[in-house]
Amino acid sequence: MAVNAGRGRNGRRPTLEEVAVRAGVGRGTVSRVINGSPRVSDTTRAAVEAAVAELGYVPNTAARALAANRTDAIALVVPESETRFFAEPYFSDMLRGVGAELSDTEMQLLLIFAGSDRERRRLAQYLAAHRVDGVLLVSVHAHDPLPDLLAQLDIPAVISGPRSEHEALPSVDSDNYGGGRSAVEHLIDRGRARIATITGRVDVYGAQRRIDGYRDALREAGREVDEGLILPGDFTEEGGRRAMTELLARRPDVDAVFAESDVMAAGARQVLREAGRRIPDDVALVGYDDSAIARHMDPPLTSVRQPIEEMGRAMIDLLQDEIAAAGSSASRGPAPRQVVLPTELVVRASS
Repeated sequence: MAVNAGRGRNGRRPTLEEVAVRAGVGRGTVSRVINGSPRVSDTTRAAVEAAVAELGYVPNTAARALAANRTDAIALVVPESETRFFAEPYFSDMLRGVGAELSDTEMQLLLIFAGSDRERRRLAQYLAAHRVDGVLLVSVHAHDPLPDLLAQLDIPAVISGPRSEHEALPSVDSDNYGGGRSAVEHLIDRGRARIATITGRVDVYGAQRRIDGYRDALREAGREVDEGLILPGDFTEEGGRRAMTELLARRPDVDAVFAESDVMAAGARQVLREAGRRIPDDVALVGYDDSAIARHMDPPLTSVRQPIEEMGRAMIDLLQDEIAAAGSSASRGPAPRQVVLPTELVVRASS
């Protein structure tokens, strides 16, 4: 008769020794079966698994983690404010992918904000105590000290989007260059003559690559890059509004805008509407991320889809490899792994 909730007939939790006695094997053999060791015969494994099921034995994961010098916890560190985290679909999609990939593991996920100096100091103290096995870093700017701190503490880490082409940490990113290029090529194919872009924060490498794609698409079409059509933004809706207001004042003849995030495109759209500009008749509009914002905008927004959830999953896979390498005697490769996932332009009515 199986016992529920991991409790024996007398109400207490069954022990490893009791499982061993029931299966007729040694304690070490039970431990090997529970930990998935291949050095156990199929017959023995079946006997141990039957004993585990009959007694309702539940492994003490905390004790196992302690013995292996592990915490079975990882941190998702976001060096931004909570307000921005919950306002931008990018972060929720990333968190969804990370959570989905962890759902079949025993790892716990900690969400930590480090947008202020105080939060960073507190995070440094927390990480120095080695309370997590690894760290995922999301939305890191070029000169952020957090990656260097993790290297000093020798904590396995994976970064979402490299800080530069010479990134020293393993990273997962989407093809920002190809995404920016495809957006502008689409607008050129639509016959647009004066194509502007509202950039993301230029201290973010991914934003730099989108600008590179914008520039190269224009050059390869035989057009000069007009610096007056490049407006700085910050990935926020307000940033999109400010940039679009300045653009209309500077170049009222603009007939297409590539906003390098859907959130900024939403801000730009509001300004265009207030100025009496029709989308796409007067000004075509393209965003980036292909978030829910793009699908529900009026008109629906053409946007570059980056596989954000898949990026989150890939970050977990990469981090698990880093944690395993840190816990073994095997040496790591000479260069950190850099994973780049493809983007796709999704055409809708705004262009």
